Amino acid sequence: MTTNIVDKDGNSIAAADATVPSDRLFRGAWTLSGSTITEDLTTAKTIFKAKIREARTPLLAAEDVIYMKALEDADTDAQAASVKKKKALRDAPAASAITNASSISALKSAWDKDVLGTSPYA
Repeated sequence: MTTNIVDKDGNSIAAADATVPSDRLFRGAWTLSGSTITEDLTTAKTIFKAKIREARTPLLAAEDVIYMKALEDADTDAQAASVKKKKALRDAPAASAITNASSISALKSAWDKDVLGTSPYA
């Protein structure tokens, strides 16, 4: 039985005949050109932004708890810090480093560890 690799457009090739990227982090962005599979940067950026949204969901929920405690304590400094953190989390998918990334390597390094924590692309 032959194992085939299917790219983002539905094109397929026998896995044994294909030259594939070194990792599968952007598997959904693979595109076939002859026997070489490359990663479509535009599609990879969409995948990257979705991963940011996935990573920030629990961070936003945790920050909501922090904000509510600060609100109950009337701690305006903690409230302001929480608002700033939540804004950074909401703005993360729109980072200019993502938009300006000209390669998969540059895209991987666009993960803001200070805002989102450990990168899944490290």
